[in-house]
Amino acid sequence: MRKRSNLTLYILGAMVLGMLAGYIVFVFCTPETKTGFSQNIKLLSAIFLRLVQMVIAPLVFSTLVVGIAKLGNMKTVGRVGGKALLWFISASLASLLLGMLLVNLFQPGAAIELSNADAAGAKDLMGKTQQFGLQNFVEHVFSVSVIQSMAENQILQIVVFSVMFGVATAALGEKGKIIIKGLDAVAHVILTIVNYVMLAAPLGVFGAIAGVMATQGPKIFIFYAHYFLYFIIGIILLWLLLLIAGFIILNKRLPRLLKHIIQPLIIAFSTTSSEAVFPKLTSELEDFGCDEKIVSFVLPLGYSFNLDGSMMYMTFASMAIAQAYGIHLDYGAQLTMLLVLMLTSKGIAGVPRASLVVVTATCAMFKIPPEGVALILPIDHFCDMFRTATNVLGNALATSAVSKWEKALD
Repeated sequence: MRKRSNLTLYILGAMVLGMLAGYIVFVFCTPETKTGFSQNIKLLSAIFLRLVQMVIAPLVFSTLVVGIAKLGNMKTVGRVGGKALLWFISASLASLLLGMLLVNLFQPGAAIELSNADAAGAKDLMGKTQQFGLQNFVEHVFSVSVIQSMAENQILQIVVFSVMFGVATAALGEKGKIIIKGLDAVAHVILTIVNYVMLAAPLGVFGAIAGVMATQGPKIFIFYAHYFLYFIIGIILLWLLLLIAGFIILNKRLPRLLKHIIQPLIIAFSTTSSEAVFPKLTSELEDFGCDEKIVSFVLPLGYSFNLDGSMMYMTFASMAIAQAYGIHLDYGAQLTMLLVLMLTSKGIAGVPRASLVVVTATCAMFKIPPEGVALILPIDHFCDMFRTATNVLGNALATSAVSKWEKALD
C-alpha cells in the first residue's frame, strides 16, 4: 500500500511540474521553441504509452482465454456477459441522455467563438470518418488476422478471437487444462512487467502535460470558459450518477474500490489514454477482490462497449456544434442522433480521438457542418482528460458490479 501511495504522489507531482514547465516555455519562448519543446518532451509520454501498449494484446488474450475457460461452459459465459451488457447499455444510455439534457439546458455552443476553430485538425479528423458505417463496424469487430489485430491493439477484435479460443479450450476438457495453465502463467508474467512499466508513469505524465501547456497555455480556458465549465458540470453529474449506482450495488466496498483505482484514474486523466491503464486496472481490480475470471472477461468488453465519459461528450459536442452554427434540432432528431451515437460508437474504440471521429461523422448525417468539429478541437485535449478518467471509473464499477452479482467479490 505504501508503494502505491508513493507512486501516486510522484504522478501528482509530475502533473504539477509538467504544468509549470510548460507554462514557463509558453510565456518566455518563441513559437518555434514552443513547438520544438512540445514535440520533444512528449517523447517521454510516447515511451510510456508504447511500453504499456506493448503488453495490452498478450494480456487481453491470455487473461480472457483463461477467464472464459475457467468459467466452464457457455451458459456461465452467457450469464456473465448478459449482466455486463445490462450495465453497459444502461450506463451508455444514461450518459448520452445526460449530455443531451445539459447541452439543451446550458446552450454551450452559443459561447464558442468561430475565430478559434482549428481547421487543420478538423480536416485530419474528417479524413478518418471512413471508419463510420455498418460495413466498417463489422470489419472492425471481426479480424482478418489475429496477429494483425494484436499488432494494432484492436481490442474488440482480440476479444472476439479470445472468446472463441476460450470456449474451444474449455470444450477440450483435460487437454485444455495444459493451455489454461500455460496462459495463466503468461498473464502473471505480463502483470509483473506492468509493475516495472508503471515506474515510468511519472515521466509519461510530465511529458504529456508539459507538451500541451507549452503550445496551448492557459488562455485556452478563457476562450472556451462556458463550454468547458458546462462540460465539467456534466462530468461531475455523471460521476455522481455512476458512484450512486456503485454504492447501491457495492455498499461499503465502494470507498475501498476508489482507493484501489486512484492511480489508474490519475494516469488516464493526465495521458488521455484508457489503454495506458488497462494492465494496471486489471491488477488493481483483482487486488480489490474481484474474481480474476470476471475481470479478464468483463474489463476488455468494457473498453469497447462501456465508454461513459466519451458517450456523454459525443451528444454534448455534436449539439454544441449545431448551436454554434444556429442549427435547430427538435427532440425527435436529437433522440435519433442519440441512438445513432449509441450504435456507431461501439466500433471505433481503437481509433485516436475516437469520440471526435464519431462526432464528425454524425454531424454530416444530420446536416450539421462536419468541419464544425474544428470549433471544439482547441479545448478537446482538456475535455479528453476528464472523459478518459470517467471511462476508467465506469469500467471499474461495471467489473465490480458484475463480480458482486455473480457473488464473486471477496
